Amino acid sequence: MKTLENKAVLVTGGSRGIGAAIVKRLANEGADVAFTYVAGKEQADALVKEIETLGRKAVAIQADSANAESVIAAVETTAARLGKIDILVNNAGVAVMGPLDQFSLEDYNKTFDINVRAVFVAIKAAVKHMASGGRIINIGSTNATRMPFEGGSVYAASKAAVQGLTMALSRDLGPQGITINNLQPGPVNTDMNPDNGPFADLLRTQLPIGRYGEASEVASFVAYLAGPEAGYITGASLNIDGGFMG
Repeated sequence: MKTLENKAVLVTGGSRGIGAAIVKRLANEGADVAFTYVAGKEQADALVKEIETLGRKAVAIQADSANAESVIAAVETTAARLGKIDILVNNAGVAVMGPLDQFSLEDYNKTFDINVRAVFVAIKAAVKHMASGGRIINIGSTNATRMPFEGGSVYAASKAAVQGLTMALSRDLGPQGITINNLQPGPVNTDMNPDNGPFADLLRTQLPIGRYGEASEVASFVAYLAGPEAGYITGASLNIDGGFMG
């Protein structure tokens, strides 16, 4: 029996990059998976078809995490289509970089709306559909405690907020038998931060293993935290970073 056989999962921001890798890995572990996307319906539909070839249910939900009502609707759609929610993965995020004197209030609000508020809103909505044994996994960032270049202050602050939210919510959710953890990747090769991008040469010098991580490696850690062997881990912020924080 696979570790997530017959579990129902919602992954926000799940149509590409780390999110898509998580969707695929959890489906391979036996879960039925719903995921949200903002744009790129063809890409989302292709991922649904790929998951269905594994014999699992897949639901693509168009939802903008900047809109709280849209996040709540995605949670309710997941519960209706899959019958329950056992696992919530808050992966949707945005990284707006810029120096302080050029950083707009609009970009500040957008960053916190997507990276922090949407996480809280999704959790609040999802726990109503979770039984004991439920899992919540937030995808944070090592930038919560280490930002190696200029212009990342607001992004770092948003990820530090997720770190604090995760730690504190473990107290609220523990009595319900629900665990919540914060997974903090270092540099990972995605279209958001490619290993040949503008920051790549700088970041590789700060990675003891000398390379970016792969989305599949992050997904494998998510699968562990979502599984039965991780039941004693909660409120933790766990790095998967190639030694970036060392």
